[in-house]
Amino acid sequence: MRAVYENRFSELEPLLARVEKPTRYIDHEWGALYKPEAEHRCVLIYPDVYEVGLPNQGIAILYRNLNETPGLSCERGYIPWIDMADAMREAGVPLLSLEGAAPIASFDVVGFHVPHEMACTNYLEGLDLAGIPLHASDRGEDDPIVICGGPSVYNPEPIAPFFDVVLIGEGEEQLVEFCQRHRELRDAGVPRAEMLRELSKVGGAYVPSLYEVRHDEPCSKHGYTVPRDGEDVPPVVYKRVVKDFGATNPVPQSIVPYAQIVQDRLCVEVLRGCARGCRFCQAGMTYRPVRERSADQVVSAVTSGLASMGYDEVSLNSLSSTDHSKCAEILNRLNRRLGDTGIAINVPSQRLDSFGVDMAAAVAGEKKGGLTFAPEAGSQRLRDVINKNVTEEDLERAIRAAFEQGWRRVKLYFMMGLPGETDEDIVAIANLADHTLEVAREVVPKEQRGGISVSVSVSVFIPKAQTPFQWCGQTPKDEVKRRQQLLLHSVRNRAVRVHYHDAETSLIEAVMSRGGRDIAPLIEAAWRRGQRFDAWTEQFSLDRWEEAARECGLDLREIAQTPYELDWRLPWEHVSPGVSRGFLLREYRRSLEGVTTPDCTRTSCTGCGICPTLHAENVLVGERS
Repeated sequence: MRAVYENRFSELEPLLARVEKPTRYIDHEWGALYKPEAEHRCVLIYPDVYEVGLPNQGIAILYRNLNETPGLSCERGYIPWIDMADAMREAGVPLLSLEGAAPIASFDVVGFHVPHEMACTNYLEGLDLAGIPLHASDRGEDDPIVICGGPSVYNPEPIAPFFDVVLIGEGEEQLVEFCQRHRELRDAGVPRAEMLRELSKVGGAYVPSLYEVRHDEPCSKHGYTVPRDGEDVPPVVYKRVVKDFGATNPVPQSIVPYAQIVQDRLCVEVLRGCARGCRFCQAGMTYRPVRERSADQVVSAVTSGLASMGYDEVSLNSLSSTDHSKCAEILNRLNRRLGDTGIAINVPSQRLDSFGVDMAAAVAGEKKGGLTFAPEAGSQRLRDVINKNVTEEDLERAIRAAFEQGWRRVKLYFMMGLPGETDEDIVAIANLADHTLEVAREVVPKEQRGGISVSVSVSVFIPKAQTPFQWCGQTPKDEVKRRQQLLLHSVRNRAVRVHYHDAETSLIEAVMSRGGRDIAPLIEAAWRRGQRFDAWTEQFSLDRWEEAARECGLDLREIAQTPYELDWRLPWEHVSPGVSRGFLLREYRRSLEGVTTPDCTRTSCTGCGICPTLHAENVLVGERS
């Protein structure tokens, strides 16, 4: 029998005194939406703790949309931290929703957000705590339909066996349609197997059980995925896209948290999509096309959002916020409106040019903290390989403008292990860092030079599905370490600080990015060995992952590092963001030649295929400079 929907907070309450942060588990925050009388219930779970998950804008959008739909309700769930999870298991308390403190297993639909690859073990942690069978194939008629969606579903195969349905693309319209259809099927008494076939007809819905993995054509050891014989499902599931982005609610947030959260501010999504075409960037491919909100809508949203929630900071969010064609107008209007309120305006993603610096200055005022530039690669040659479309002159002007306008702390972000990278490119990172410091000392008055700080942060490149570099392997760990040491020894000035990311977590992320359905047993084996919260450095253990890999007969490094042949069918090509394989191949070949491709919002169409495939188009409210 389906678990009963009832408030069981009285069972959880005695555990609160035993855990580190009890505010993670209490409900009734200001602005929370609760519809216990609804006829259909969905719960959306962020696969991390409350303070990390609450700011997520995707869940905020879906939460509001579902609760505003008659007959549907949506509640939230988060993964309890280790202390609470262990206490709940000991006390026999299942995972509960936040609003109604009801068992997760009592809901009609249970949805997990897929924010990044390192969340994979937490899906199993959540299902296990909820008392829901881990594998979709083991669920019965009384179990909820378990779904997932989010920005990292563009290779769903490693987690596919754990989900009944994977929703591809933008969910504003999709999830409402999905839940309405599920309600109809439930009320008609349709058996689970047939229900899944019907739900696969919702646009963007991928039902893994209706597909199978084959190896009878050129492919990697992970195979490729096609519809099962006799199943009437599309060979490629294309993402859903919201064509009229301006018609969506610009302020989906409504909840004011009790506790400090990681992004404790009002967030307004000013545009969606990016056409810059960086060849390493999955989001830049999967969020297309570009759609801007009007300046009037953004300003109005900021004003109303601040009034309703009381925040003292607002963030104008997108993949590249200063690309907005009316960015200067928006910031000028907000500065006039908020100038004497003490409310800070934050633009987290900036163009790496002097315009980006000007826009940063427009919001920083006198409160200039640190400014981050992301050249990604040290040399012009490698920046052309990755299609960064940033020149040495752009960098020089931006860095000089930053110090001239009052910044004293500058951070430079790069990747290491990019396709085509050489030692000369590593040394170029050091040279650029040294030059940045030289510019600072040239520009900043002598009496202020003590406050100058230049730092370098370097992450390990991870090949991502649905990008031009999806055929590339990851650089081996020993080689990454050698290049890290080369960088450290190449920086001439000791005042430049160098930080680099852990190559071990990057290895597992690459495995999840490049593997197929055969990776699912690895995830389960790692979880059964105690892996959870893998995105938290102190909880990650490569030893456990390697033990799990040996149990499953898998080689982690082979999966991450083996390049794929260009004519192979890839494990993830049965789902698509709409960007064509031909375009990705063309971009990969252009990278080998060091040839760049322009931004289609500033020039002409580059032929990525997304507009004709999804019957959508770029929507700009002004001319981009």
